[in-house]
Amino acid sequence: MTTTQAAHGGALQGIKVLDLSRILGGPLCGQILGDHGADVLKVEPPQGDDTRSWGPPFRDGVASYYLGLNRNKRVQFMDLASAEGQAQVRALMAQADVVVENFKTGTMEKWGIGYEQMQQQFPHLVWCRVTGFGADGPLGSLPGYDAAIQAMAGLMSINGEADRDPLRVGLPVVDMVTGLNAVIGVLLALHERGRSGLGQLVDASLYDAGISLLHPHAANWFMNGKIPGRSGNAHPNIYPYDVVNTGKAPIFLAVGNDRQFRLMCQHLGQEGLADDPRFATAGQRSVHRDVLKPLLEQAFAAHDGVQLAEDLMAIGVPAAPVLNVEQALQAPHTAHREMVVKMGDYTGLGAPVKLSRTPASYRFAPLTEGTAFLDAANDH
Repeated sequence: MTTTQAAHGGALQGIKVLDLSRILGGPLCGQILGDHGADVLKVEPPQGDDTRSWGPPFRDGVASYYLGLNRNKRVQFMDLASAEGQAQVRALMAQADVVVENFKTGTMEKWGIGYEQMQQQFPHLVWCRVTGFGADGPLGSLPGYDAAIQAMAGLMSINGEADRDPLRVGLPVVDMVTGLNAVIGVLLALHERGRSGLGQLVDASLYDAGISLLHPHAANWFMNGKIPGRSGNAHPNIYPYDVVNTGKAPIFLAVGNDRQFRLMCQHLGQEGLADDPRFATAGQRSVHRDVLKPLLEQAFAAHDGVQLAEDLMAIGVPAAPVLNVEQALQAPHTAHREMVVKMGDYTGLGAPVKLSRTPASYRFAPLTEGTAFLDAANDH
């Protein structure tokens, strides 16, 4: 685990971010920007972000859910429905480079601090709006929630076993991808602002993020018109790309080409499988997967899954043991990649994007309070 890194000039040093968002997509965006050096001031309502109560577990009354999304920010409590709060947030917008918000469409406009209203006063602002469905269209301005979008975007229909009910992905994948899309949009807009001097609206919706995750199922449907179904752990286009049982623990195989399949068969002493016309090519293996899987499991029955996965990876065959969350977080390579960070009594996931000259840094644990940007000088 890494400990707190010394403050240094991250890639976004000098960028001031006003994070007005709650729950997940917006706060994740703000945390990523903060990890890479931005000065992030998070404004929460007097009662705090809803996710402070999304537990157990709790520490000092604050849920782990909140702590996982709000490091490298300083927090100020403010009632934006009040005239005083609106005046305070306008003053912060004057100093900010980026605003991140995920209020229901029309809420900030009602308060007189919406994008169109503030753009006239602060044309330099990059304004990132995270919504469920966008501001207009048949579903525009409706609230959106991760699991509901998973259902509407078709994700649940392709997740789970073929003979079971549709299944929600076991993490808030739509919210998280929306947060990543928001970061991408903010960086694109900041880059363009370097040429034009002008900010713009970044529109990141959960619905768009959910639809965007449909590869390769969308590509398959565009080509053949067949509605994709559930295939459990197996890939719809590639085989063996599936969880396969061994003599002990199951492993995941991700065999993507003929060379890898032959290497695996040679390692198992099953060269005949690679020569069998039903399995000799990727397309044929996919067609005959129901025949191939039991043959592989028969060959794997004499092996320990963890050791087999290591041996296959060593010869260039993608394979992995199926670990639980504790095992994954305590894995030696997780520590080597600095994907667990520690600051005092705070422990969280590390930044997954590594930059050679301006790496991420961890400067503020969640719940650090602040009332202004660290450098309030207005360069605009």
